[in-house]
Amino acid sequence: MKEAMYYNVLDDHIECQLCAHHCRILEGKTGICRVRKNMGGKLYSLNYGKLTAVHDDPVEKKPLYHFMPGTRTLSLGSYGCNFSCKFCQNYEIAQEQPSFLLERTPEDIVDMAIREGFPSIAYTYNEPTVFYEFMLETAKLAHGKGLKNIMVTNGFIEREPLEELLDYMDAFNIDLKTFSDDTYRRMCGGRLAPVLETIKLANSKSHVEVTTLIVTGMNDTEEELTQIFEWLAGIDKDIPLHLSRYFPAYKYHEPPTDVDFMRRMHEKAKKYLNNVHLGNIF
Repeated sequence: MKEAMYYNVLDDHIECQLCAHHCRILEGKTGICRVRKNMGGKLYSLNYGKLTAVHDDPVEKKPLYHFMPGTRTLSLGSYGCNFSCKFCQNYEIAQEQPSFLLERTPEDIVDMAIREGFPSIAYTYNEPTVFYEFMLETAKLAHGKGLKNIMVTNGFIEREPLEELLDYMDAFNIDLKTFSDDTYRRMCGGRLAPVLETIKLANSKSHVEVTTLIVTGMNDTEEELTQIFEWLAGIDKDIPLHLSRYFPAYKYHEPPTDVDFMRRMHEKAKKYLNNVHLGNIF
């Protein structure tokens, strides 16, 4: 275990300040993410160095289409998440306790990337915010060795830890799941505003691409998707947007997203943004 960063000790509990939940955690308990635990009045990261996957991926799979295209990235993930999306595509590691874990150090990961010729490391698969300490230490080492760092994230992170991370993170893919705060709360256990702030701040200092999974019965209306297109265009018309097709998963079993609707939204998005891509439709 590793002592966590970004928390305050209060009278009978700890307040975690890593993400916008600000979980108040009693002795022996964990926060919403299930991987940050109050032990003896200190907050510990339970998943530090505990990885569920270390893979060789094309950078386009993150998806990043406008950052180091045509290269491979060493992709790693742990377990846990600060969201609880009913349609989670990676629920086995995000919402459940995995049965198999790899033990690795930041040095192990950076050495592997250099030895096998990867130009970048991607923190992905589950939500990287909840293995923040391991990601930050690895990213610092990688940065010092001339490697690039990529974070694939739901964007639900507080400003201060994000700003520290931005000194070492070269690219982001940020999920913008819906443009409705009510839907974020009801379907994901999160909120909209912190995600929007993350997109704006990260885009001011790093390369950012945004993914919206168009989920049947959740955000699959022209009105809501147009709000997303307009908002992103107001930040930067050059932000690449990936519109991805949903398939039934975890606790949500509506039919897959209608492909014709996705193609119509693709055409409409191109009226607002310069780089729009359809994903997961073939």
